[in-house]
Amino acid sequence: MQPSRGNTGVMSVDFNYKHLYYFWVVAKEGGMARAADRLGMAVQTVSAQVRELERTLGHALLKPAGRSLALTDAGHATLRQAEQIFQLGEQLPHVIRDAIGTPRVRLAVGISEGLPKLAVRKLMEPILHTPQLHLLCRENDFEDMLGDLALHRLDVVLADRAAPPHPNLKVYSHALGHSQIAWYAPAALKEQAQKGFPRSLASMPVLLPSTHAAVRVRIDQWFERLGIKPHVVGEFEDSALLKTFGAAGMGIFPGADMVQADLSARYNVQRVGDCEGVQEHYFAIGAHKKILHPLVQQLLPMKT
Repeated sequence: MQPSRGNTGVMSVDFNYKHLYYFWVVAKEGGMARAADRLGMAVQTVSAQVRELERTLGHALLKPAGRSLALTDAGHATLRQAEQIFQLGEQLPHVIRDAIGTPRVRLAVGISEGLPKLAVRKLMEPILHTPQLHLLCRENDFEDMLGDLALHRLDVVLADRAAPPHPNLKVYSHALGHSQIAWYAPAALKEQAQKGFPRSLASMPVLLPSTHAAVRVRIDQWFERLGIKPHVVGEFEDSALLKTFGAAGMGIFPGADMVQADLSARYNVQRVGDCEGVQEHYFAIGAHKKILHPLVQQLLPMKT
């Protein structure tokens, strides 16, 4: 490998990206044996490659931790760089394909499990008609999404809560807005639900989002303030599944007024009444970068 010269010095001619890759696999797998198994190599060979990387960098990257290995401070710093390097490598086929064809605008979006799918579409409307848009959507646990964002595997995370303070995650949260929550039901349940609403929720079947959704705590507090013990017959992590069962007549359920038209059209349900004082909040969470993805900029509210 030829040395890479910059304004501040020269990279060692001994630096080898294969050594960095072997270290990255060891760090991801949590040990030499598992890394060797994944790579199809002898443990001694993998260990020698990692030691060579440590010699080149001048710092130990791994240290014993019981029967396994742990990263040193230098190891953590090296792993962060390796994640970015190999992520860029994974993107290379897409870059080449776009270079020889019609360029596409790729946006990788993480969607928190607690965020309703209809709300996601509303929040992304400003970019959906972008020419040659290639949208990659991933849904996962909120904390896992933040980790992928910090490692630049995602361009933005849409969530129903702001990112909590974390010393190792350099991310920021932008409030996108909020929506009043109301109760919805199919026509067969609406008339019964409206008699004595909201007290009727103590005797009628009620469907709720699980605690994955930030709004669940606010709904529980709303019931507590009113002194109502709801007749809960189902709790759902997946918001679309909740609405599907609600539309089939299993029970009355909460939904955001922001998507009322979509709820009525897609699920054939009607608004019963307000969940007064309860709102669902929306956030776009991004990693600290010098240059923000232009489509992420379009998602954010205009500054005044």
